Amino acid sequence: MAVKDRDRFSTATRLKLLGEQTAARVYRSQTKRQARRSRLTGRAALLALVLCSLIVALAYPIRQYVSQRAEISDLQRQQEQARQRVEQLRDLKARWQDDSYAEQQIRQRLHYVMPGETGYIVIDPGAAKQSRAELGAADRPWYSNVWDGVDKSDASDQ
Repeated sequence: MAVKDRDRFSTATRLKLLGEQTAARVYRSQTKRQARRSRLTGRAALLALVLCSLIVALAYPIRQYVSQRAEISDLQRQQEQARQRVEQLRDLKARWQDDSYAEQQIRQRLHYVMPGETGYIVIDPGAAKQSRAELGAADRPWYSNVWDGVDKSDASDQ
């Protein structure tokens, strides 16, 4: 027993024990440091770089895709409007093929009457008070427009 006690209290044994304890502390601190450092490793940084590169690389094509989808929907809307307009024009053409509709429109728009009928035009008292100069070119008879054009050209020469 004396040998064991003597080894236990010797300087070499103490230094050896202190060295082992210090080595254990250093090992523990290195593993803690490595655990802290391991959160952002080179692999994680590379992965983050690759993800950022993909986002930047895909941003323009995605923007183009979205704008093209918007353009496609706008063109489809225009196409649907054109189809509706074509349908309206076909309907109008079919109506004009009917002789009774054409006769009705001729009577209404051109003030034609059938032989033996008497045509009447009712003038609105408020409209009669308006002067011909106040009326627009489409509301006046064609000869008034021609005469006004002659007067204007004659006035510009003076």
